[in-house]
Amino acid sequence: MGAVGSRELFFQAGFDVLAEAGYGGLKLAAVCQRLGVTSGSFYHYFASWSDYTQQLVVDWQDSMTARVEEVGTDPDPRRRLDRLMKGALALPHGAEAAIRVWGSIDFHVRDAQAAVDRHRFDAVFEAALQVLGNRRQAELFASWSIYLLVGYEQALLPRNPDGLEWLVTQMLESLDAGRFASVPDGD
Repeated sequence: MGAVGSRELFFQAGFDVLAEAGYGGLKLAAVCQRLGVTSGSFYHYFASWSDYTQQLVVDWQDSMTARVEEVGTDPDPRRRLDRLMKGALALPHGAEAAIRVWGSIDFHVRDAQAAVDRHRFDAVFEAALQVLGNRRQAELFASWSIYLLVGYEQALLPRNPDGLEWLVTQMLESLDAGRFASVPDGD
């Protein structure tokens, strides 16, 4: 087995394991095997498995926040919504689902997941508010967006990326067609 180039490769291997084997499959042996390295190489970069998993979650949170921030620089709110939704289609949904499972038993992971969800919601909400001009309509659009994508991650049905893309397109077209104008102002 050879040496590995960086901590980031260990993080990517961890996300790949999460995506393919779920939280229960996230083990030191699986991560090292994916990279073709020994555990000695792992311990060159991380003090312990706990140290690695904590840093893995921080890396995931940072990268998910950065993805939203990159899109958030677009001055056109409608284009920004398009980019946010299309970016969500490209998420590693298997790894995201595994992180949600992990968060159900580890409050640090749950806190990171909640922060990422909130950041995503806020970005969609702010852009939708600029497009719709109505706070309640923007909240509903952002909620639907997050629920749709989280539900996709949690469903035990076969993955259907084309179907998810169609649903996202329908939501964006509903926004353009003024269908959110029928949203009542109350809860």
